[in-house]
Amino acid sequence: MVSIIKTDASHRDFVALVDLLDQELAERDGEMHAYYHQFNEISRIKFAIITYKDGIPVGCGALKEFEKDTQEVKRMYVLPEMRGQGIASGILKELEHWAMKQGYKKCILETGKNQPEAIELYKKSGYKIIANYGQYISIENSVCFEKLL
Repeated sequence: MVSIIKTDASHRDFVALVDLLDQELAERDGEMHAYYHQFNEISRIKFAIITYKDGIPVGCGALKEFEKDTQEVKRMYVLPEMRGQGIASGILKELEHWAMKQGYKKCILETGKNQPEAIELYKKSGYKIIANYGQYISIENSVCFEKLL
């Protein structure tokens, strides 16, 4: 059975999943990981989702306000052995609904070119590639997306 809880970034299961995410990203991004890591501090994240399967935390995602009408999707992760089961899509939909309920008009996000499965998830979920924003403007490895809610 799959269940989702809404929490914040201090939840121990969210912290544990983000640690696994950071380990995977360090392998994929190599020397660029240190650059990205500075923008992924979770202490300022107020809106986090954790997905459980049979009581075990298997995935997470979060929202961080970017602008008055825009939330940035952050810290999306699903355990490797649980991928391909629609968990990430479910997390993303819950995050979008949460943002809409708070009155936000769009979500943006950044992912890396070394994460083709993430790029495909966002495309199939209705996100459109946009020009790199903020701290990602000059980063060639970054791919930025936007979705109007």
